[in-house]
Amino acid sequence: MTEHGEGGEQVSTGTAIESPGAPDAAIPELVIISGMSGAGRSTAAKCLEDLGWFVVDNLPPALIPTMVELGARSQGNVARIAVVVDVRGRRFFDNLRESLADLEAKNVTRRIVFLESSDDALVRRFESVRRPHPLQGDGRIVDGIAAERELLRELRGDADLVIDTSSLNVHELRAKMDAQFAGEEEPELRATVMSFGFKYGLPVDADLVVDMRFLPNPHWVPELRQYTGLNEEVAAYVFNQPGAKEFLDRYAELLQLIAAGYRREGKRYVTIAVGCTGGKHRSVAMSEKLAARLVSEGVETVIVHRDMGRE
Repeated sequence: MTEHGEGGEQVSTGTAIESPGAPDAAIPELVIISGMSGAGRSTAAKCLEDLGWFVVDNLPPALIPTMVELGARSQGNVARIAVVVDVRGRRFFDNLRESLADLEAKNVTRRIVFLESSDDALVRRFESVRRPHPLQGDGRIVDGIAAERELLRELRGDADLVIDTSSLNVHELRAKMDAQFAGEEEPELRATVMSFGFKYGLPVDADLVVDMRFLPNPHWVPELRQYTGLNEEVAAYVFNQPGAKEFLDRYAELLQLIAAGYRREGKRYVTIAVGCTGGKHRSVAMSEKLAARLVSEGVETVIVHRDMGRE
């Protein structure tokens, strides 16, 4: 087990936890970092360490509740804990599930950050460092990736934040982590609005996906083709089309309903993917307007234009 650094001096105001012979103490914030081997778990952990979190790498899942209890006894010296876990076997996963159930029974609020990546990207990364996948055994790298993906399927479904690192470098991943965790106060809900092109594939980390291909494509307007949805003329063209403004209004209303439900369920992150053919015009223009609506409603929002510039 490798320990990295110590947490900041901020005292959590969370629920109290009882320990024999000691007064009630505030439960530390807890983040569990997991995901695919090679997808960037160590980079995500290092980012939290730099932000003042107490980070424990490769902690056996059965010890997570103990770590939280020790943090609660630290008199505020360990106010934020991040635990990096990887799943290398069925029993390991069962232990993690039992620990999560234990934390829930003790009213400990935990967040799960799941690092995802495409098979192609993972294979390239393992081949570049000339290391085998932890689960490949006598098989190929892709066999290990498939086995790990199956073991992690349920955990991925329970994750509060999924980050797809397929096309991210180390600096871009750190920027995403900073955007989610650098604030002094945790907002009720954080949203990422991501434009994308369907011809480049669906974003695997999207919670919600909408399709702008029902609107005429500015690509076929010669004077607009070279520009993007960030251009005022392109945006005006998009929103002058029948149904565009109505879609924005109604989808924004729907997101209000969804956001209220997410808050009730304790979900703090949502990624909204807005797609068109190439991710250059319609999806970009709609993402900008949609993000502005969310900001006006008090939702902290980040805009990502995944495929803009690829053509």
